[in-house]
Amino acid sequence: MKLINGRIRQLVEDMYDTMYEAGGVGLAAPQVGILKRIVVIDVSPEPEEGEEFSEEDTMRFTMINPEILETSGEQRGYEGCLSYVGMSGIVTRPEHVRVRFTDLDGEQYELEGEGLLARCICHELDHLDGHMYTERAEEGSVISNEELAKRQQESEQEEA
Repeated sequence: MKLINGRIRQLVEDMYDTMYEAGGVGLAAPQVGILKRIVVIDVSPEPEEGEEFSEEDTMRFTMINPEILETSGEQRGYEGCLSYVGMSGIVTRPEHVRVRFTDLDGEQYELEGEGLLARCICHELDHLDGHMYTERAEEGSVISNEELAKRQQESEQEEA
């Protein structure tokens, strides 16, 4: 296995900075012009006001050479992407994913994720293989985030 050097560590740090600045939950190296199989993901819950945030609550992962080992179930929902800022589309993804990857310490891990984490893993790993969520989105479902917010507001008003 190749050593994880300072350049890789700096790339990962820059990827997290880029992702956080853009308000995303995941970013793949090809999205920032680097042809390496690296993704960063942070789907950590937001702490409640006055609540302490512990390391155990952190859902932040750096994945080098990730590989999906298993998927199951299905979830359908709107998905956006930092490569298509301001747009979202309905995508069906697995509800559960098991993935193997190397971390920044060179250790190999297997991780199981459900819900948002599973969606994010699948989305980011698609980027590593040159695919965008728009290829998987239901036909005609990709809309602006403004239109999505308007539709969600109208739906909430109808339910009230």
